[in-house]
Amino acid sequence: MPSDMPQPAFVLVRPQMGENIGAAARAMWNFGLDRMRIVAPRDGWPNPKSVAMASGAGRLLDEALLAPDVPGALEDCSFVFATTARPRELTKPVYSPEAAMKLAIEKIRGGEKVAVMFGPERAGLENDDIARANAIITVPVNPEFASLNLGQCVLLAAYEWRRQAAEVEHEVFEIGKSDWATGVEVEALVTHYEDRLEEAGYFFPPEKAPGMKVVFRNLFSRMRLTRADVQMLHGVMRQMVRWKKMSDDS
Repeated sequence: MPSDMPQPAFVLVRPQMGENIGAAARAMWNFGLDRMRIVAPRDGWPNPKSVAMASGAGRLLDEALLAPDVPGALEDCSFVFATTARPRELTKPVYSPEAAMKLAIEKIRGGEKVAVMFGPERAGLENDDIARANAIITVPVNPEFASLNLGQCVLLAAYEWRRQAAEVEHEVFEIGKSDWATGVEVEALVTHYEDRLEEAGYFFPPEKAPGMKVVFRNLFSRMRLTRADVQMLHGVMRQMVRWKKMSDDS
């Protein structure tokens, strides 16, 4: 079983090579992290090559949460970092690994569940993945050779966690009478709004609809929503739809 030590989950999104998954597990365990999540690995799961490369950290692979997609991997998380070296057109706060792990400590001390996403080896995270994150982690590397392999990127983040955290203790953090919204709750809210806006013809013209939806989702990920906020926004949309139907009938 994973340890009881409060810590972020490291989410490997569509990793391509078993060796790199094993290297990531080894890097995590070097610094006391053991909550690995794997999204749609290219070569299937389990992967014997990952076990050989893990070199003593095979327990992390055995206990890793396997998810079919990014929303499934993040459904219980209320704050998500995305690692990327490439400039993005999405508006988000950008942190160094050091600053990101300091923030992760604060969030976890406040009772939140934090995740750090790492993209596939060939091209990294896609915009649709990053739109689900609350913030970006970028490593200050040589701009003429910015590519880090998966194991290296995980190692940097894990090292900064260990260096910043030492030992993290739970603290109770009251948010009025509510809690922070989880990934699955925000996902349901965004889907609710997308469906109703689709019916209203908002995502037009059709060829621009996918990009508009990514920007729309990114808007929600930048907001810190509580469960009460989510319930209120669901209610706002339901009332608007109800009002429109009443207006059409009258």
